Amino acid sequence: MSGARTHAGGEAHAHGHDHGHDHGQSHAGHAAHAGRPLISIENLTVAYRRHPALHHVNGVFEQGSLTAVIGPNGAGKSTLLKSMLGLIRASSGRVVTIPQRKHIAYLPQQADIERGFPVSVFDCVLLGYWRRIGLFGRVDPAMRERAHAALAAVGLDGFGQRPVGSLSAGQFQRVLFARILLQDAEVILLDEPFNAIDAKTTSDLLAIVQSWHAEGRTVIAVLHDYDQVRAQFPRTLLLARNVVAWGATADVLTPDNLQRAKAMAEAQDDHAPICEAAA
Repeated sequence: MSGARTHAGGEAHAHGHDHGHDHGQSHAGHAAHAGRPLISIENLTVAYRRHPALHHVNGVFEQGSLTAVIGPNGAGKSTLLKSMLGLIRASSGRVVTIPQRKHIAYLPQQADIERGFPVSVFDCVLLGYWRRIGLFGRVDPAMRERAHAALAAVGLDGFGQRPVGSLSAGQFQRVLFARILLQDAEVILLDEPFNAIDAKTTSDLLAIVQSWHAEGRTVIAVLHDYDQVRAQFPRTLLLARNVVAWGATADVLTPDNLQRAKAMAEAQDDHAPICEAAA
């Protein structure tokens, strides 16, 4: 696959042309390629201490798709996102991604983010430029203006000088979304982005997710609220370490599929040996 990156056994390789885009570029190109495979999961198995977290997962995320990843606790949802980023070594199989890593934005769960570091809201948002300019690169006036605009877009105009440690969970999540706005990424991975935040913040941030989708970006979000998924996400992947169902949300979120996922999760043996893929 030209320009593809493969994450297999934790390795990441880039070759061919850069399929990303520069900040401020028109998003018409994304829409023009909508529907082409962008991230391919090929017989992916991931294990922690020899206990399977994902088991022979296969499927494709298409360019411009908006997909919810759902499933019981321990289903491997967060593991799947980390595997796409090459942060976790695969036991077998691989993830093939067309965009380079710098064109993928990742928002981990809030519990995984250190908020005690003494940094202002504005400086935290400016970190969205990090992959473009480096840790000590110069932020020019136009970039600072875009950072102020991003804060305004997430409803935090005037919050720039506040320390991030003083913010509520919802306000902090708005800051992280503003940072993603500056990244201008082709692919956006969100791990439980609306967990433990207020309804108003959730509604506002869902509107930003919809704007990313309208721009032709590929958005993949781990979620738990099935009503939210039905209302906002056209496609759904239902995981229970294995793929239970993957496709149009109305076809995936059926009582039979949800019951099957629950039964699979309850039947899983954490001490079972890893099944080796067929040669």
